[in-house]
This record gives sequence, C-alpha cells and structure tokens, in this order.
Amino acid sequence: MGNYYLAVDIGASSGRHMLGYVENGRIKMEEIYRFENGMEKKDGHLCWDLEKLFREIVKGMAECKKIGKIPSYMGIDTWAVDYVLLDKDGNVAGHTYGYRDSRTQGMDEVVNGILPLNELYARTGIQKQIFNTIYQLTALKEQEPQILERAEKMLLIPDYFAYRLTGVAKTEYTNATTTQLINPATKDWDFELIEKLGIKASIFGEITMAGTEVGSLKKEVEEAVGYNLEVIQTATHDTASAVVAVPAEKDALYISSGTWSLMGVEQPEANCSEESRRANLTNEGGYGYRYRFLKNIMGLWMIQSVRHEYGDAYSFAQLCGMAEECGDFPSRVDVNDARFLAPESMIEAIRSVCGETGQKVPETPGEMAAVIYRSLAESYRQTVKEIEDITGKSYESIHIVGGGANADYLNRLTADSTGRTVYSGPTEATAIGNLAVQMLKSGEYGSLEAVRKAIFRSFEIKTFEPGGGR
Repeated sequence: MGNYYLAVDIGASSGRHMLGYVENGRIKMEEIYRFENGMEKKDGHLCWDLEKLFREIVKGMAECKKIGKIPSYMGIDTWAVDYVLLDKDGNVAGHTYGYRDSRTQGMDEVVNGILPLNELYARTGIQKQIFNTIYQLTALKEQEPQILERAEKMLLIPDYFAYRLTGVAKTEYTNATTTQLINPATKDWDFELIEKLGIKASIFGEITMAGTEVGSLKKEVEEAVGYNLEVIQTATHDTASAVVAVPAEKDALYISSGTWSLMGVEQPEANCSEESRRANLTNEGGYGYRYRFLKNIMGLWMIQSVRHEYGDAYSFAQLCGMAEECGDFPSRVDVNDARFLAPESMIEAIRSVCGETGQKVPETPGEMAAVIYRSLAESYRQTVKEIEDITGKSYESIHIVGGGANADYLNRLTADSTGRTVYSGPTEATAIGNLAVQMLKSGEYGSLEAVRKAIFRSFEIKTFEPGGGR
C-alpha cells in the first residue's frame, strides 16, 4: 500500500474526514469520521464555534491511528468568505462571525460610497454578495473598530485550522479570492483598495497556491493523534476542491451542488467586464490559477430548510419523489431572492413570494418541493444562457458534482430545462478534489488532466439526456 491521504471537508452543517489512496490507478476513499456543524447565536449574532470544530478535526485524525491507516498528508477545505482575526499573541480576537449574520446589512452602501460597485467589480471580478469578506470587514470597522485595531493577522477558516495544527500561518489563493479584496491580474491582495476602505493592511499575509506545504503537526497535536504528517494547502475553498473533481475531458459547464449551487466554467483569465457584472457572475480562483467563472445560486439550502421545518420527517429522496408527483404544480420563485438567505421560516417565505406574485401558494410538502426543484432548474437554464452569451461559447454538457448529484429528479429537470446532457457525479466531489490536490503534490499524478481521468474511472457517473430521462 502506498500513501494514505486525509481530506478534512467541513461544510456549513457538517464535517467529515475522508481517507483516500490509489490502487491500480483508481482513487479509493472511505469516510472515517463525521461531525455536526452550524452557526450558533452569540451576543445576538450568528457565529462559528472554532474550538468545537478544532476538537472534531483532531478527533477525526485520531481515528486514523485507531484503524491502523496513518495518512502521510492531509488538507482542509471549508466554505468561503468567513475569517478569523488573531491578536499579537496568536489568540482569536473578537467573534468569528458566520456569513448568514445580519451585521453586514447596509455595508454595501458604505463600500459603494468609497468605490462604486462597477469599479469594485472591475478591480476584483467578484460578484456582490452582502456576506463577502469585504463587507464583513467593513462592518467590523464600522461597529467594532477596537477589534480590528487589536488584530495582527487575518486568516480564512481553513487556513486558521491549518495554523492551529502546525503553528504556520499561510493564506491560500482559492479561498482568498472570495474576499473581494484580490486583484485578479496580480493574484495578490489589492492593497490600494484595502487602504481606500480603511482596513488595516498589515493583517493580510502572503498568498500561496493550492498544493503548498504548510508544515508538520505541532508536538501537542502529534501527541493527541498519535502520528505526524504533512499538512498541505489543498484548494481550501470547498467549491474550488469540488471543481478540481469535475471529471470533464473538454470544456463543460459544471454545478457544484450542495447548500449552494455554484454553476460555471473554468477560464484561464478573469472576466471583469460590465456585462459580466450585470449578470452577477463571479471570477473565483481555481487550482493552478485558473478562474471559476460562475454564479452563486441559492441551491439546496432551500430544500434543506424546508425538510427541517417538516421535522426531518422525509428523506431528500422522498421529497424528490413527492415533487415529481406534483410536477405540474405551476408556481416558481427566484431562488436568489434575498428573502431566502436566512428566513425565520423558509416555508412561509416561499408561500409569501408566491402569494405576492399572484401564483398558486404551495400547501403540501410535495408542492413545496416541486416549487424549489423546478425553480432551481429554471435558474440553471437562465445561467447557462448568460454564461454562453458572455463567453461566446456553446457548451454541450453540464457536470453536476457534490451531494446534489444524488437528486435524480432535479438532474432530469436540469437536462430538460437547459437542453444539455447532464452528467451527475461524483457526489463526494469536494473531498475527492481535496485528495486530488494532495496527490498532485505528492507526485501520485502528474497533471490535473491525469487526476480528472482517474476520477472519471474511479467513481459512478450517471447520464441524463434532455427529454430522455436517465
């Protein structure tokens, strides 16, 4: 047996440790640990519990020792935009806010007063979303300037956990681009922009690329888990890792489908045009300094929220089935409506929008699911047209990766709505992409193309043709 690789993949609602290795040219993977995650109210704000998450990371690493499969490398990926501030002693300064916290409301107006939105987009290529780090840091400057003054370093969430493991602080490129503070031409912090915003420039560290070694474990961590290894900066933004795992052999659209649906294409250069801005497309960093030219779509967050409101009485597969039974239910909503970002009740938010727009109001779980899935497919159709119009290219297929690839009903709707062949899988794309970057670093594979071919051979991929079902 060759090297074992450990992917720690932490999402907004759960995290898991996935152990991978290569056997006969195929990537093998097993889940060895899983834990819950979620934002918690603290002093009236939605925050992350960093200490709890770090304990879970270490517990999962210790499981490798228990089962006798010691990894040589590990990498951590998480969601984007949220950050940790460290003081001069390396301790966390202030709260670690979650991106759904409301404190950023109105901060777009503050930033716009310093730099108009069209100029900001031309500088960064990142779409406006009120939870972007630029607005979070502006909120901090406006509301808690004393915390910003105490801060000596800013790290994004996965970089912070790598720092806790190794004592080495590095800032990885793919996640850093989501801050809306990176210059896509220089691929470095836009310090002129940062100065204009009045944010302390010294907190921003050197940016390094996915595949960079961070370091070995600190002694106390090594003792806790029972072994040592090399921590690698994978593509630390979970969507960047998922896109690494898109098993396309030629240009294709992709959807990284989970809590969010991230739909786009890979490009060698950022498109910071006004046309792109008006379409609300973004240019997030990818592996090897590629650009993920994509749109953030609200995604399965809506169905996850509805399921929870129904007391988790139905599985996602059951909700898909009920939605299919109600397939002729006519109502649609704009899934990117801000009212769906963090409502007190997703069910009531959807009903309210349907009522306001003169549409039939969904009453049953099946009708509610039908509105969500069909609205998502309609959003995908509109996004395909926008991307093709702006890039001047036509794309024959869509690769859907991530947990949403399991939603066969949504996959069929997407194929029918867009008129494109849909390939669904792998479902564990984020963890696979995390492992793939580690394997590229170790020399297991010689290129991104080679590892993508291995992914296609290694995991189940389903095909959905327009009008033809599966």
